[in-house]
Amino acid sequence: MTTFAPGSPGSDIRRHELAEFLRSRRERITPEQVGLVRGPRRRTPGLRREEVAHLSSVGVTWYTWLEQARDITVSAQVLDAVARALLLDASERAHLFALAGSLDPAPNTLCPSVTPSLRAMLDQLGPIPTCIQNSRYDILAYNASYGRLFGDLDATPAGDRNAMWLAFTDPRWRAAVVDLPGTYRTMAAKFRAAMAEHLAEPAWKTLLARLEGASPEFREVWARHEVVGQGAKSKYIRNPYVGLLHLEHTNLWLGPAQGPRLVSYVPLDEETRERLERLHTSATDGGAVTV
Repeated sequence: MTTFAPGSPGSDIRRHELAEFLRSRRERITPEQVGLVRGPRRRTPGLRREEVAHLSSVGVTWYTWLEQARDITVSAQVLDAVARALLLDASERAHLFALAGSLDPAPNTLCPSVTPSLRAMLDQLGPIPTCIQNSRYDILAYNASYGRLFGDLDATPAGDRNAMWLAFTDPRWRAAVVDLPGTYRTMAAKFRAAMAEHLAEPAWKTLLARLEGASPEFREVWARHEVVGQGAKSKYIRNPYVGLLHLEHTNLWLGPAQGPRLVSYVPLDEETRERLERLHTSATDGGAVTV
């Protein structure tokens, strides 16, 4: 991945804007914030360029050229290292990658769509299992009922909170799905359709490689090259706490059709509604949980 496409419109302006942004972020950080000792003769405001280069594990000359707006190439992984060294928050990190014209390789970076009001909405939905997912099926936030729908999502490492990964590899999720073969085909087909716009992105390629390496079932359905769009679908889930649930899976898009979405499981009969009430009551942790 190149930082800028040579000769592209505005590339010179973007290089200079990126250089100014990096310089301003470097100058605001004190040596103590990153575990360095402040020498008695330090005159540079904030960190020195060579200190940022050391913290990022990149060459001093290369980083200097970056701050000088030189027309150079840089990988997304190096930009990630620089972002971490400069202690960028989520908005600053997004700005860095936007200026560089590069795709963020970190799949678990906080999604700006998960606002406090959306977290409050998840909590207010109460018994209805609801979560927020991105198009890659990363579970960005969820309420207590969703956390117990397939087992115990709170006990799952943050890096594994991805519906594709859990459905194909987690024994609790697999046991909860009644129609496992049909679900596998549908999920793989939806994932392939969504991935068409993200084929070169590191996070997508990393997830695909993990799935192919860990699940023979995924390799089998992925080889079919089936494609299907998102849509509402009724399904049965065998919940380990309250028994069989008859639910309708629905999506509410929070932005563009391939962006983040609110995923909910609405009860389709009175028995399921009552069981969801019990599931919600039994949940030990209330409110939305974010990755």
